[in-house]
Amino acid sequence: MADVKIALVTGASRGLGRSMAIALARKGVDVIGTYHSNQKEADATAAAIEALGRKAMMFRLDTGDTAGFAAFAAELKQTLTADWGRSSFDFLVNNAGIGISAPFAETSEADFDRLMNIHLKGVFFLTQRLLPLIADGGRIVNLSSGLARFSLPGYAAYAAMKGGVEVLTRYLAKELGPRGIAVNTIAPGAIETDFGGGAVRDDQRVNAFVASVTALGRPGLPDDIGPAVASLLMEDNRWINGQRIEVSGGMFV
Repeated sequence: MADVKIALVTGASRGLGRSMAIALARKGVDVIGTYHSNQKEADATAAAIEALGRKAMMFRLDTGDTAGFAAFAAELKQTLTADWGRSSFDFLVNNAGIGISAPFAETSEADFDRLMNIHLKGVFFLTQRLLPLIADGGRIVNLSSGLARFSLPGYAAYAAMKGGVEVLTRYLAKELGPRGIAVNTIAPGAIETDFGGGAVRDDQRVNAFVASVTALGRPGLPDDIGPAVASLLMEDNRWINGQRIEVSGGMFV
């Protein structure tokens, strides 16, 4: 068991997180996932991982509520010891997120705070809380968005948080370097999921627009992203650090 890698993926029950978790399992990694509320979907992700011969555990966690992080870390530590005989895990993927879209002039403070708590404050303090449990030589991947590079009306608050995550990634890479921990950002483009109400997947006008501004001529799919994250965490990419890698099929190039 000592040579088996363990990944923690937040928001692993559906969408991109599910794709990441399964892609990691295909590469021989055991997965600990978190979900916000849908245990049925989380169990389905765990079953898919186990069908690939890897171990899977799922925990309920609100990544926008820092008050719950200490208890989660304690439970995680206990699980690592009981189920893996280890005191650490190897890969942290800060994926959990929500989509709220509103014009800048109409963005409420409540929506701004919710986006900040999940996408920036939560990532900052969950990573901080889990640092003692991340193995030296481990890897962290934070999720950003193509919207931090190009601008589309309605996403000012969301994209601002993702811009913050990209800066945070560089600082983490610098400060965690002495422990051999590499930290990078993956920035997906527009993906066909239920994120943000499923507009890219379900609204044909949105779908066609995304296809028209993407060099490869279509919106992304979850399985365009999951394997990219899994690959970035592998030893072949050990020298990639402090980088923003956009996985968008070439949106607005």
